[in-house]
Amino acid sequence: MLDPSIRSKLFGIVGESWFKDDMEALVSYSYDATPMQQALPDGVIFPSTTEQVSDILKVANEHRIPIIGRGAGSNLCGGTVPLEGGLVVVMNRMNKLIEIDTDNLTATFQTGLNTKQFHLAVENLGLFYPPDPSSMVISTLGGNIMECAGGLRGLKYGTTKDYVLGLEAVLPNGDIIRTGGKLYKDVAGYDLTKLLVGSEGTLAIVTEATVKLIPAPKYKKTMVAHYKDLGAAARSVSAIVGNRIIPATLEFLDNATIRVVEGFNKIGLPIDMEAILLIEQDGMDEAVVEKDIVEIVRICKEQGAVEVRMAADAAEAEKLMLARRSALSTCARIRPTTILEDATVPRSKIAEMVVAINEIAKKYKVQICTFGHAGDGNLHPTCTTDARDADEIHRVEMAFEEIFEAAISLGGTITGEHGVGVMKAPYLEWKIGAAGIELMKGLKKAFDPNNIMNPGKIFAKQTRKRVVIDHGSR
Repeated sequence: MLDPSIRSKLFGIVGESWFKDDMEALVSYSYDATPMQQALPDGVIFPSTTEQVSDILKVANEHRIPIIGRGAGSNLCGGTVPLEGGLVVVMNRMNKLIEIDTDNLTATFQTGLNTKQFHLAVENLGLFYPPDPSSMVISTLGGNIMECAGGLRGLKYGTTKDYVLGLEAVLPNGDIIRTGGKLYKDVAGYDLTKLLVGSEGTLAIVTEATVKLIPAPKYKKTMVAHYKDLGAAARSVSAIVGNRIIPATLEFLDNATIRVVEGFNKIGLPIDMEAILLIEQDGMDEAVVEKDIVEIVRICKEQGAVEVRMAADAAEAEKLMLARRSALSTCARIRPTTILEDATVPRSKIAEMVVAINEIAKKYKVQICTFGHAGDGNLHPTCTTDARDADEIHRVEMAFEEIFEAAISLGGTITGEHGVGVMKAPYLEWKIGAAGIELMKGLKKAFDPNNIMNPGKIFAKQTRKRVVIDHGSR
């Protein structure tokens, strides 16, 4: 519980109705979408202006109160769990779409704006903002920026960091800074914009952003390829890109995921297949899109697809993409606890990674469904389990530890788009080394000398000991 004098200061900033510390509010903001992570904050506050955010941080910095910035709490790395108590700063009141500039092809918004609402507003003008995290219906753009969210279109169009041009941010001492702007070229000093994107709320609270837009593609084709062999599916991914074709979407679902998704959605997915690829191509020229699709079909068949089927119409195409986007929610129906992780490997190593995940699941006797963005090598091994079973949860933890080790041994990384947060913090040193950790800590201290910004995230109190395990060909 915060000191009454501090509560009084916070009331003065936002008004009594926008600061809450009753038990219902504290419990409501004690967790996010990450399983098995929960801690009570000391208060929850809802600013409506950048100036209010500045005043809140000044009070917090003076009294060494932890600050946890939060949008919709849809992240999967424990990024908005108040591990050390403190004040959850909920940005949802700051949700204005300030401008869509059709001359400069940019948009400027407050960071509490809902991602899907923003997409629709942009698309109504015939423009396109490609980053499309699966949580976009509920997530906020500020949360996307803090986690550098990716999505199904990452292969062709990139992720959030590729579109953010400028930011307004509040530093821990309350100073307000602006980085970048409506500029496609800007090398005036260190790139603070890129540094803040993906910083997971550990450096500043971002209150406003300017992003670039592109013309919306006019044509789109969607198809699904069926495989009896995982290796054939993985080879298809490499061959498609190797033939200089970059699909808008190139998604992978293994047999376990196919069964779960089909069991719920009933859209005709082939449950007897070891894998399927969901592929979408778009563009401004219908002939080019058609040519790409014809070539993709040829490549898939050449690499061993037993069937390739085109979506008959836009409705069927939407059903196929919805099946992929709903993979997590449908997996969550199987058992009480669902742990979705992400790891990325070079796309040429997709087959080896999937085989490794399956071997590891068998070794530890856990159920793992694997799906993900095959085109950019980003896989989502998803374990359905029960948090009440301590022995099984221990085996799940050991399995994911080996999965992260396998990803790194294949030239990959421990997270492609979910972020480090608390979940991946013990493994970060495996990827960037001790020197990398110290450099990042130095940056953190320069921004936040009193360590009030989202403490306990990214930097683990203790790194997990890495045991390199022989996985056959690796």
